[in-house]
Amino acid sequence: MKYSILLAIILFMIAIPSTHASNAELFSRGSEYTDLKISPNGKYISAVTAHQGKKTLVILKTDTKQLVHAIYFPGNAEVGDYEWVNSERLVLQKMYLKGWSEQPLYYGELMAVNADGTKATYLFGYNNGQMQTGSHIKKNTAIRATAYILDPLPKDEKYMLVNAIAWNGGSNLDYSQNQQVYRVDVNSGTRKKILTSPVGYTTFLTNFEGEVKFASGINADNETKLFYRDNGDWIDSKNLNLGLTDFNPISFSDQPNTIFAAGREQDDTLGVYKVNLSHGTKEKVIQEDKIDPSHFWINKQTKQLYAVEYQDGYPTYDFVDPADAHSKLLKQLLASLPGHQIHIVSETTDANQFIIKAFNDRNPGDYYLFIADKKQLIYLVAEKKWLDPEQMAEVKPIRFTSRDGKTINGYLTLPNNKEAKNLPLIVNPHGGPHGVRDWWGFNSQNQLLAKEGFAVLQVNFRGSGGYGKKFEQAGYLNWGTNIQYDIIDATQHVIEQGIANKEQVCIVGSSFGGYSALQSAVIEPTLFKCAIGFSGLYDLPLWKQDSDVSNSNYGQSYQEEVLGNDINNLKAMSPAYNVNKLQATLLLVHGEDDERTPLTQLESLENALKKQQFPYQKMVISNEGHGFYNDTHQAMYYEKMLEFIKENLNVK
Repeated sequence: MKYSILLAIILFMIAIPSTHASNAELFSRGSEYTDLKISPNGKYISAVTAHQGKKTLVILKTDTKQLVHAIYFPGNAEVGDYEWVNSERLVLQKMYLKGWSEQPLYYGELMAVNADGTKATYLFGYNNGQMQTGSHIKKNTAIRATAYILDPLPKDEKYMLVNAIAWNGGSNLDYSQNQQVYRVDVNSGTRKKILTSPVGYTTFLTNFEGEVKFASGINADNETKLFYRDNGDWIDSKNLNLGLTDFNPISFSDQPNTIFAAGREQDDTLGVYKVNLSHGTKEKVIQEDKIDPSHFWINKQTKQLYAVEYQDGYPTYDFVDPADAHSKLLKQLLASLPGHQIHIVSETTDANQFIIKAFNDRNPGDYYLFIADKKQLIYLVAEKKWLDPEQMAEVKPIRFTSRDGKTINGYLTLPNNKEAKNLPLIVNPHGGPHGVRDWWGFNSQNQLLAKEGFAVLQVNFRGSGGYGKKFEQAGYLNWGTNIQYDIIDATQHVIEQGIANKEQVCIVGSSFGGYSALQSAVIEPTLFKCAIGFSGLYDLPLWKQDSDVSNSNYGQSYQEEVLGNDINNLKAMSPAYNVNKLQATLLLVHGEDDERTPLTQLESLENALKKQQFPYQKMVISNEGHGFYNDTHQAMYYEKMLEFIKENLNVK
């Protein structure tokens, strides 16, 4: 029997889930443990858990599993992301729980503390209270900027790298502006600006020595740009003339001035190339015909690529460097934990101890400690121990041909211990829609529905990411037409296979999925008996004027590219302008403080429904944004969702 070695240590901190909780409550609960890491020397294991409703960081000795320290902020503050910056010291984000938002807010503050709780320091942020006078005095002065840990430099006992976005009036962030990189003393917080990025929405890449060598980002025209650093100057990668779009560095290689990079030729799937920056030449290393890579595996000791993960249905791995010790380890772990996807989430600097996460379609995640020299795999903890993987539903990849001949992929979650025949069906289109796709893995909402006896269909419709640029671009300007036809064709396919009962079909989605729930029900009024829109997008002309996307030049360029400017077409693709075609029973759910699809989207649809005297139900939750963060609110939604679906599909 698996027993959490963390559980006995910190049992006093957490509430044990009630065995009498409803399915909605069980599946709405957030993970009990997340973000497990091992210190650079392997002396400590750290994990994020919850205490009195707030995230807390616990630190244990690796050998004895004895609790060393727990980092718990007083008041309305809680722990955010964190890193080990050397073998004894951690740096963590300080987040705030505010009354107007269920989701914690981050104002850019970084705190540092030793594993035993000593030498706590306000490292970076606006509120440290220190002032500086005189030109030769160096102090940890306040800075009006939001900081993120760029490179913890775990082999450097004294310094780390931070990238920061300056505040332009107030604390609202403008990610389109160029960012600064600072070298920060992890003990005192004194800092030195190293460089400024050449483009906004920046992602940096550092080499083995901790030098910033690449900066990629997006300009105001929604173009991806990549720069590399040479003798202190930023060089635009377009000067390399490699003939690649979406060019992005992955890692360094074992040869001077040579990197592994991802890129596309002629808008095909994303390939992996070895690129010589001095000569401007490239060599293709690997490329799949139908799908893009889902993950790049980097050796954290050498910062070199050793494996590429793909997901054409189920996960697969291609080992770029089979001789790398990490490649051999990953193969061993896959054999030791069959049926699981394996992620190496943390490791010591000598690459002898590793934190492993194993998960699959039925298991949200188990963490293990692997000790290489002893070939020992030690179970640590489950993310959600109250969910038994043996009782969860299987997720099967599916593939079919659309009405216009395109190959469309998706997933079907089928109830346990129930024949896959004539089942009530829930169609669950994903959000995005672009750059996003559904994956094989554990999905709490779909598992809840399967537990209640429903089959659940997910569709990677055209426009989804991960299947090549042409496939993604095929969804541009077709949000309300071809994308929805793919969802409808997938539904018909499952019905024709005899898996689903055509009289018991409901469509449920959030964000763009909420849009699809309503728009598909507009196009095929008799196919769906009910539709649920969660944080949905219902009025496209309004969304182009009122959302956090439309508030930036980058966002406006994106909207123009994927939606166009034809007002008549936008209205034709908007459920709010076509409620007269609806027959499905509606449930509309929204967060009051949603900025991505503001409440004005729901209000526009409501006004149209009222004019048409079309009945609907709604649930609006205050203090929530684009999706529900609070577990209690999520459980309320799940309860309402199940009640609504069962009533409309006549399921007991």
